[in-house]
Amino acid sequence: MSTPDQGRHIYLMDTTLRDGEQTQGVSFSVNEKVSIARALLQSLKVDRIEVASACVSDGEKEAVSQITAWAATEDMADRVEVLGFVDYRRSVDWIVSAGGKVINLLTKGSEKHCREQLGKNLQSHIDDICRTVDYAREQGLSVNMYLEDWSSGYRDSRDYVFGMVQGTSHLGIAHYLLPDTLGLMSPLEVTEALTDMLQRFPDQEFDFHPHNDYGLATANVMAAVNAGISNIHCTMNCLGERAGNAALPEVAVALKDKLNMQLSIDESRIALLSHMVENFSGKWIAANTPVVGADVFTQTAGIHADGDMKGGLYITNLSPERFDRKRTYALGKMSGKASIINNLEELGISLAEEDLAKVLQRVVELGDSKHIITSEDLPFIIADVMESKGYQHIRLLNCYINTGLNVDSTASVRVAIEEKELQGSGSGNGGFDAFMDAIGNILQTRNFVMPTLTDYEVHIPRGGKTDALTECIITWKSEQQSFQTRGVDANQVMAAVKATIRMLNIMLHSL
Repeated sequence: MSTPDQGRHIYLMDTTLRDGEQTQGVSFSVNEKVSIARALLQSLKVDRIEVASACVSDGEKEAVSQITAWAATEDMADRVEVLGFVDYRRSVDWIVSAGGKVINLLTKGSEKHCREQLGKNLQSHIDDICRTVDYAREQGLSVNMYLEDWSSGYRDSRDYVFGMVQGTSHLGIAHYLLPDTLGLMSPLEVTEALTDMLQRFPDQEFDFHPHNDYGLATANVMAAVNAGISNIHCTMNCLGERAGNAALPEVAVALKDKLNMQLSIDESRIALLSHMVENFSGKWIAANTPVVGADVFTQTAGIHADGDMKGGLYITNLSPERFDRKRTYALGKMSGKASIINNLEELGISLAEEDLAKVLQRVVELGDSKHIITSEDLPFIIADVMESKGYQHIRLLNCYINTGLNVDSTASVRVAIEEKELQGSGSGNGGFDAFMDAIGNILQTRNFVMPTLTDYEVHIPRGGKTDALTECIITWKSEQQSFQTRGVDANQVMAAVKATIRMLNIMLHSL
């Protein structure tokens, strides 16, 4: 590949609202289209947007009308583009009546498509294009021209492709849009084809429109820019037909960081736009999606957290702060001490070395059982660990609780008291009530008097999910005192069970 000019400005055209809407199951409402369009131009600051296909529906026309009306008030009307067809007046009239200023004319970029879909040859297709373009320009529209399936056309019928550009070069086409419609090209093929196009037609402005069928869209964008292309098409969240288009977040950071190109966009708004498109499209991105995925700025391994704490050893130019995001350190079986410390610092908590080791051990134990632990869980874990005592007069070996609708719950419990195994069963109005009946039956054999339960509180972290750790705090009253015990578990009943076992240890220790 040739080396691109350092610092060249690359212009991004986002086609989420047109090509992205060809994603299976995606159809944006009028208000959603207007909101996304405004956010793309005003917040993210992309250079151009393609917002619709002409003549699709009344709803589509209403969306275009509202977008163009707003864009006109912001002096951005020429940055809003609409796909149109070689149908003389029909698409042009539709776009003009919706307030559009730019038509992206869809023409056939391969001889096979022209012949088999349209039943025409090159010259007759060019004649139709000239007629439509002349009319569009009479109506005041600026005209760009897609060469649909250009990549296949260039591979199979180059003379046809060259003839299309030569035969329309007198029409004042602002941009020739070159799509890899089926996502067939490799970076080497992109470089060779676009270098050839630029050398043959040095006076024309070309855009590259990649698709991601081979997972090469971003790499192909880099090849296109290396070849000399300055206009790139992309979508948010890789939306688009089949495997989608080039993803704007990936394209933007790759061009800036790897090719030292200049871009107009505000990177700090990328994640916000990604989430907006997720919500409106109903298509959720993977957690490991570059730049915008939920987990891409999360360090999991303890050694990475340690390296970051000691010297930023695992921090790169692809930093979360660029995108108005935060680096996080996952908690689980791979955690190390540094992972805990980093999360505690976020919460404003510090622990002694001995207590830190206990918390780490508990986090690893929970992670080993495949439990997902968040920083919001840490206060529960810390309180649980700090309250834990070294003695274990009674240990819970097994607990099976069965509950259902409109039936009594049952519990089967096995414990070790002073290393002697005992078991019992019980029933009750709910799982915890059944457990208390079972444990009470076991302890009756030792003349143990259960304290009175006077209060019962259950907490989950703010914003916690259904699998969040649950903290259960139970207040007990015995003849001697009133006291509280705490249990922590993802299962609410088991959190109460653990609080009860802790109470029993306290009571047995005082005997």
